[in-house]
Amino acid sequence: MSDFASLKGKVALVTGSATGIGAACARELACAGAKLMITDIDLAGSKKLSEELNSEGNTTFFSQLEVSDERAWQRVISETVMKCGGLDVLVNNAGIYTGGLLVDNPLEAVRRVHQINIDSVFLGMKYAAAAMQPSGSAGNGGSIINLSSVAGLIGVPGHSAYGSTKGAVKSYSKHAAVEFAKLGYGVRVNSVHPGLIDTNMGAKVFDDFVDIGLAPNLEDAEQVVLQMIPMAKFGLVQDVANMVRFLASDEAQYCTGAEFVVDGGMTAS
Repeated sequence: MSDFASLKGKVALVTGSATGIGAACARELACAGAKLMITDIDLAGSKKLSEELNSEGNTTFFSQLEVSDERAWQRVISETVMKCGGLDVLVNNAGIYTGGLLVDNPLEAVRRVHQINIDSVFLGMKYAAAAMQPSGSAGNGGSIINLSSVAGLIGVPGHSAYGSTKGAVKSYSKHAAVEFAKLGYGVRVNSVHPGLIDTNMGAKVFDDFVDIGLAPNLEDAEQVVLQMIPMAKFGLVQDVANMVRFLASDEAQYCTGAEFVVDGGMTAS
């Protein structure tokens, strides 16, 4: 275990951590020394990852969490503090993707992606910060890391519903960071903005580019996206997990209210 960005003695909670970026973040935080609460709507997937990490000598627990359910958040935060002895890090990773042209998006689908992607971040920050602040059940301050996207920074065809939620995550993070700092909570808040990452959700972008007519097939769609990335390659879940580990650690103690982009230069071009 490297001493840099060590999380030894810290407690972390990661949402949407049964698969993809969430699972990579959970593994990275556990390997950095954190006690971990693994949460997902997929209880079996959470249990499987927890058992795997525990077999490797880590200390993790798991719990089912519907991230748009306020009572579920209250329960999971309390459970984390009780089982792990505190709460120092929250990674708000859970989210869903809805693509398609703005003029074709059904209102119901747009409302659903907003409910999951924005309500989850609000509720996570609300109850984590309440626990982390000096008068809270954990009381040692901490770091909240909200997963946004490059779609929350730039415009992308077929991404209006999803991108609007990720723009809200960026803004929510800034407001919370300033508020928590001014009130002396000792809680930092930052947003992480992945580019095109090699996950099942990332692959849906290619399907959408074909569906809205930007490419004739999936192979050409991949090339269209690659041309948007100066490094000319897709990111890995570990690339995002590395950034999350840094922001969770004391090495990032002066970082709050900022966007951290992991996109191969996509937003810079």
